[in-house]
Amino acid sequence: MKKAVFFDRDGVINVDHGYVGRISDFEFLDGVFMTLSAFRRLGYLLILTTNQSGIARGFYSEEDFLKLSEYMQSVLKEYDAAFDGIYYCPHHPNAQVLQYKKECNCRKPKPGMFLDAVAKFNIDVNQSAMIGDHAGDLIAAKAAGISRLFLVGNHIQTEKIKVPECICCSSVSECLKYF
Repeated sequence: MKKAVFFDRDGVINVDHGYVGRISDFEFLDGVFMTLSAFRRLGYLLILTTNQSGIARGFYSEEDFLKLSEYMQSVLKEYDAAFDGIYYCPHHPNAQVLQYKKECNCRKPKPGMFLDAVAKFNIDVNQSAMIGDHAGDLIAAKAAGISRLFLVGNHIQTEKIKVPECICCSSVSECLKYF
């Protein structure tokens, strides 16, 4: 079995400008290249799990998201930091785009994306971790059996109350010291 670090995207990998779905809006956070590469050298798979309700809300298309993901991967590949798997949820129960309007098991805080990745990559959840910037990220990971939970970003004060067993870090780079 393999070990993995799961990451949320907006606010963890890139600056969260709100509904980032186009390359022109995408900006990597400082230290991300070095951090992802370091996790890879430590033997971890890198898995991205991201809610993308901007698709359901009609702010950008699924094709826009896929183009952005391809761009992100091409940049990360230069640093040996590309994700081994990218899982995303385009759904929302109040979607404006009807094809994406539904309750699903993949939208965090539900664990569907994690469970899919665990099955596909034969991941040992006991040796794996999640780094997110909202309680929903960590709740979903915990529901999938991942117990090493890290909270980063601007929402630590309010989100820590919802997931008290998580470790708070100022950035994804700071999380490395716990591995």
